[in-house]
Amino acid sequence: MKSIIKYIGMDVHQSTISVAVLDAEGKLVMQSVLATHSTAILDFLHGLRGTLHVTFEEGTQSAWLYDLLVRQVTKLVVCNPRKNALLKAGNKRDRIDARKLAELLRAGLLSAVYHGENSTRILQELVRSYTTLTEDTTRIMSRLKALYRSHAISCPGQKPYGQRHRQQWLQQVQQPCLASRAQRLYAELDALQTLRRTAKREMLAESHKYSVHRLLCTIPYLGPVRTAILIARVQVPNRFRTKRQFWAYCGLALETRSSAEYRFVQGQLQRCNEPVFVRGLNLNHNHDLKNVFKGAATTATTHEGSLRQFYDRLLAKGMKPELARVTLARKIAAMALIMWKKGAAFDPQYLMTQAA
Repeated sequence: MKSIIKYIGMDVHQSTISVAVLDAEGKLVMQSVLATHSTAILDFLHGLRGTLHVTFEEGTQSAWLYDLLVRQVTKLVVCNPRKNALLKAGNKRDRIDARKLAELLRAGLLSAVYHGENSTRILQELVRSYTTLTEDTTRIMSRLKALYRSHAISCPGQKPYGQRHRQQWLQQVQQPCLASRAQRLYAELDALQTLRRTAKREMLAESHKYSVHRLLCTIPYLGPVRTAILIARVQVPNRFRTKRQFWAYCGLALETRSSAEYRFVQGQLQRCNEPVFVRGLNLNHNHDLKNVFKGAATTATTHEGSLRQFYDRLLAKGMKPELARVTLARKIAAMALIMWKKGAAFDPQYLMTQAA
């Protein structure tokens, strides 16, 4: 006897989860509100018969909920909320959103977000801690410079941040309240830099446990920090079948627009010769990976080496510098993916193959 498929949509919140259950024909079977606790969720699923297909949106609780449910149901889809346009139409309530998620799951219209490699979970958390502290440190530095510039005090470069001449910078601030604010910003900066150095050491120590770390570090200017972020964000390279899929994930894919591609001429279907319009790089991507590859490409253009020679060849062909840097970033990403899959070290001959 064939098992009955049930499609379950979950609208997850901090304390509650709204659940909608559809049968194979799309009929609403059940709606319920559960507490966001593992016991309540598992008891609800165990009370349902048939083959269970479950979906919920990527969010704060998605990693915890995925680990809880992945072995309890037949199919589990953590979907991308940016692509769920149906949820934005019409009335919006928790029950309505849960039912729409179940309908999208039944129709196969959801875009899945990758979850699945628990082996890299420690490195993922360490990388997340390091990148967050880096962002916070940059934010405090920007606030310090904004404070000085607001009083026409020139502060180029990194000089205002160091310990050595800090008192000289504070003396240029005439108002005591602003000087006090600057001192608090410096204290916050010192604390963040200490935490960031600690997070960096722990992240690199964990990253060195992966054999692929040594291989990826052979790519010029990728470096141990960028390699650690790359391993944590990608997890496994085989989830990307081609380099173009990887480029899209890294924000290095070109978005194009075209219309009326075909027409009938004397009863024969012909393709039009209208040019395809390029609308820049894709916006829906992993920002950390884009920073990794564009940062490596930018550094490579200012230092001698095989990557700089590849960049110079692109310029010699008439390519604009900004487009050449993107092409170099795409080349580094493609090399990292193929080296990771093959377990091979960097070879300058990789630069002679097609990049895009």
